[in-house]
Amino acid sequence: MLESISLALQGLWTHKMRSFLTMLGVIIGIASIITIVSTINGTNQQIKDNLVGAGNNVVNVRVTQDGNPVEFSYMAIPASVRPLDADVADYLGTLPGVDSVALFRSNSGGDAVSFGRTQFTGNLYGIDECYLDVVGSSVARGRAFTEEDRVNNRKVALVDQKTASTLFGGEDALGSIIEVKGEPFVVVGITAKDVTTEPVINSVEEYRLYSASAAGAIYIPLESWEVAFRYDEPHSLAVRASSVDEMTVAGNGVAEAVNAYAVTSDDYAYAADNLLDKAASLQNLSKSANDQLLWIAGISLLVGGIGVMNIMLVSVTERTREIGLKLAIGASRSRIRLQFLTEASVLTLIGGVLGVAGGIGLAYLLSSVMGIPVFVSVPACLVAVVFSMVIGLVFGLAPALKASRLNPIEALRHE
Repeated sequence: MLESISLALQGLWTHKMRSFLTMLGVIIGIASIITIVSTINGTNQQIKDNLVGAGNNVVNVRVTQDGNPVEFSYMAIPASVRPLDADVADYLGTLPGVDSVALFRSNSGGDAVSFGRTQFTGNLYGIDECYLDVVGSSVARGRAFTEEDRVNNRKVALVDQKTASTLFGGEDALGSIIEVKGEPFVVVGITAKDVTTEPVINSVEEYRLYSASAAGAIYIPLESWEVAFRYDEPHSLAVRASSVDEMTVAGNGVAEAVNAYAVTSDDYAYAADNLLDKAASLQNLSKSANDQLLWIAGISLLVGGIGVMNIMLVSVTERTREIGLKLAIGASRSRIRLQFLTEASVLTLIGGVLGVAGGIGLAYLLSSVMGIPVFVSVPACLVAVVFSMVIGLVFGLAPALKASRLNPIEALRHE
C-alpha cells in the first residue's frame, strides 16, 4: 500500500500542473462547503447569543392579545387581568426550571420621559426589588432603590449606560432631573449592564418594543409607577431559568400558572417570549437559505470528480504500454486496479486538504471584511477530507477497472 502511495505521489509530481488543474474542482467544491458550513455555524450561534444572551437565561412573560404584546398606556385596563404581587412572584419562583421571578411594568418610546427638551425614545420600566438581580444587572454608580423609596413612593430613577451617555448631552446623569409624564424624577444610579435582546420581529408591536429597547432604558420603582401614570396595569414578569435549556419550560410554566391565577377572560393571556423557539426558527431559515448554496458547492464537487475521472482515463491511455508490461511480468489485475484507485484518492485527498485550508481562510476573510460570524467545525473539516477521498475512489473506479482489464499483449503493442 505504501508503495502504491509513493508511486501515486511521484506520478502527481511528474505532472504538477495537470494534477493541480485536475484537483482544482475538488478544491473549489470543498472550500465552498467549509466556508458555507462555517458561516452557518457562526450565524446560528450569533442568533442564539443575541436572542438568549450569553448566560442570561431570562425570558419575559407579558400580557398578549391575539399573540402580540399589549401596552395599556392609552387604553382601558381590562378587569379580567388581576394584578400580581410579591407573594405570587415568590410562588412562581418554585416552578420547574425557574430560578427566580421579578415583576415589572413597561412603557416603550413615545412621550413618557424627557430631559429638558430632549425626548427619551427608549423603554421605561417600573421594577420591583428583585428585577435587576433577575436580569443579571446591578448599580455601577450611585445607589439602588431603597425600601424607603418604595414605601414612600419616591420619585427616583435609574438609567442604563446607553441612556446615561446619550440622553444627558455630556452632563453627569447622577442627580439630573427627568420628567416622567410631567412628574420630576431624580436619577440616583446608573446600572452596570444594558439589558437588551434582539427579538424576532413578528408584528408592529414587537418592532416598536425592540426599537425602544435598543435606545436604552430608565427604571423607576414599581411603587412609583402610579405616581407618573396614575393608573394600574397588568404586570409583566422577568423569569430567570435554571439554565438556557430550561428557558422554554420555565417561561411557559410561569405563563400557564399566571393565566390560571390572574386571567379570567379569553381576550387576554400571558405568554412567554419563547426565544429558543424563535432562535430555532431563524436558524432553520438561515439553514434553508444556505442549503441552496451547499447544493451549488456539491455540484462543483461533482464536476471536480468528473474531471478526476477524465484525467485518470487519459492516464490509462498514456500508460497502456506500462500497464501491459506490469501485467506481463506478473503483476495482478487487482494490483493494477489498486494503483489507479490510490492515485485518484491521493489526488482528491490533497485537493480536499487544500480545499479545507482555503475554505477556513475564506471564511475568516469574509468575517473580517463583511463582519460575518464564523465558527469552524473540526468534525466538518475531517468529514470533508474523508469525503474528498471517497470522491477519488468513486470517480477513479472506472479508470482503474479499465486499466486492470487491459490485455497485456495488446497493451504492449500500443503506440
